Amino acid sequence: MKKKTIAILGAGGRGRGFAEHIRNEGFHGDVVAVAEPRQDYRNDFCATHSIDPNMAFTDWQSFVDGPRRCDAVVISTMDRDHVEPAVACLDKGYDMLLEKPMAVTLADCQAIEAAQRRSGAVVGVCHSLRYNKGFRKVKQLISDGVIGRLLSLDQIEPVGAWHQAHSFVRGNWGNEKKSTFMLLAKSCHDIDYLAYLAEKPCRRVSSFGALSFFRSENAPQGAPERCTDGCPVERDCPYSALKAYVHTDRTLWPANVVSLEHDLESHRKAIETGPYGRCVYRCDNDVVDHQVVNMEFGGDITATFTMTAFGTGGRRVRAHGTLGEIEFGEDRITIRDFSERNTTEIAIASETGGHGGGDNRIVSEWLAALHSRDDSRIVANAQESLRTHTIVFAAEKSRTEKRMVEIEEMTG
Repeated sequence: MKKKTIAILGAGGRGRGFAEHIRNEGFHGDVVAVAEPRQDYRNDFCATHSIDPNMAFTDWQSFVDGPRRCDAVVISTMDRDHVEPAVACLDKGYDMLLEKPMAVTLADCQAIEAAQRRSGAVVGVCHSLRYNKGFRKVKQLISDGVIGRLLSLDQIEPVGAWHQAHSFVRGNWGNEKKSTFMLLAKSCHDIDYLAYLAEKPCRRVSSFGALSFFRSENAPQGAPERCTDGCPVERDCPYSALKAYVHTDRTLWPANVVSLEHDLESHRKAIETGPYGRCVYRCDNDVVDHQVVNMEFGGDITATFTMTAFGTGGRRVRAHGTLGEIEFGEDRITIRDFSERNTTEIAIASETGGHGGGDNRIVSEWLAALHSRDDSRIVANAQESLRTHTIVFAAEKSRTEKRMVEIEEMTG
């Protein structure tokens, strides 16, 4: 079997992760090109994957210009930079793995979906929960009728205060104008998964949320602009940049994103000068730190979703049916049967890799689809992803306009 040749457009944390998964698949795929504007990251990526210098580009435009260079691309640029390379690559004939979110406006998501239909390319969108072993098992149990007719769903994503501070306060996704709104950036996974379970069209949504804590008025007295500027409460602060990025294992995420080199001096310099050293109460962040979404699907199925920065542990989901209920969190699925009044527990063994092994499975099944030209195994293709992204945009419209939104408003 001839390997599929693949380019990574955007060699940040996600792009490097996908490249590693592709390499681990052995004979299925080979990373042969990269587009990355940061020279040190580009050079490091090329050395890691033995990229020919003629296949290393400073931007996606340079990659797309000229002849078709490989079989497929992974789009892992910043969220606001998805639509242009995605459409250009599809029109050029490349198959594609597209990091979520598809794009930051509904119109741009629709443009990508239309480009896929024009090209007929194999496209997978990285909705990792659909590929996570535990969440897949929940889907199977519901589809098998274990709890009878599904009527309601509840899901919570406790992002974690440290994760919120890293990614959505100090980091790339803290400011909507630089990235996008919180529900799209972080939780389109979750809305997508609830829609996947419901298997019915979403009719209407309502949503509420705010940025309540990571604000300047909540800064401790005397707190400076940076954690390294002599903050009087740094030693006791749970959001200390020194604790998060210097006095820790600097080779692991999230500490490893602040610097390409992971020695003490490099990390110290990074937080003295870069965005990750800022006081969490004195950043330019404006995305919400908590939000709820209510959804009504066909078949009278109702669903709720809660995103909160202020929690610990992983996602949790509950499915309520006419014959029983399912609850899943961390490493265990609990099934409660109404008629027998008994409880069954299913242990879910942990897996390595991003999103509990979901990222590995995304890459594996996408590569298999590239070889077979059968995209039926891709459970989140461009059409399905557009459907669930539409719910996310409707929910944010509800939150900002303080009213219930009909999905027909978004698609009519």
